[in-house]
Amino acid sequence: MSLTLLQAWQSAKKRLEAARLDGPVIEARLLVEAAADATRADIVADPYRELTPEQEATLADYLQRRENREPVSHILGRKGFWKIMLSVTPDVLTPRPDTETIMDAVLPAFPEAMAFSVLDLGVGSGAIILAILSERPAAKGLGIDVSEEALAVARENAANLGLASRLALLRGDWTAGLGDASFDLVVSNPPYIASHVIETLEPEVRDHEPRLALDGGADGLDHYRLLAPEILRVLKPGGMFAVEIGFDQKLAVEALFKAAGAQGVSTIPDLSTRDRVVTGTKNPLETRG
Repeated sequence: MSLTLLQAWQSAKKRLEAARLDGPVIEARLLVEAAADATRADIVADPYRELTPEQEATLADYLQRRENREPVSHILGRKGFWKIMLSVTPDVLTPRPDTETIMDAVLPAFPEAMAFSVLDLGVGSGAIILAILSERPAAKGLGIDVSEEALAVARENAANLGLASRLALLRGDWTAGLGDASFDLVVSNPPYIASHVIETLEPEVRDHEPRLALDGGADGLDHYRLLAPEILRVLKPGGMFAVEIGFDQKLAVEALFKAAGAQGVSTIPDLSTRDRVVTGTKNPLETRG
């Protein structure tokens, strides 16, 4: 006898609970919805709808992969961020709610009708810059990443969201090659995990996320040392920056940006009240030397 949507959800939840995975209720629902081509509303309104044998087989495969600690975002190939849905592959970081703190930091500074330019350094899937462009229709952006595979994901996401005409993508090493280009806003979620810590991370991150996007060097601060002066260099006078940090890096990263000449440097906590995003501005009276 075939499983119903409700039975499939309940059994999937039990399997994920037995595997001691976080969020088994939500993850089980997402996997059932994807395998059975159903929605959350279907599970509520039509709980006794039966899965086909093919759908049951797909669900079984999804659950086995999740038990092996493959992230749901990789199993399904997508992940929601802010108000947009993104394609996700093993070539990019899975967008996380913590990173949405950047949106909380920058959107109030740029009114909806304002035309402005934004640079995303280490663009990855495009999550940050695409979320900003989706909220600010007069904005245009440039995303840079050293990984051509990541850029392909960002390009696909921009096209799927109808934002390709407002986003240019460039392969490069941070700001190298930008010359005199300048931006009203610079955002970044650089690699900030200390090299020796990576092997202690959850398998979903350690085994499935790109090391290039995780490894911040011996103390996790290598990229901020390079980025702080470079971000100030490519910002327009009066421009704003917002960069994600590790929960224990506030003082060190703030100091780097202050030393680079940033003004109004402060740190915004995420929803878990952990320090998450360092922001500041470039002196509005500063001129290029």
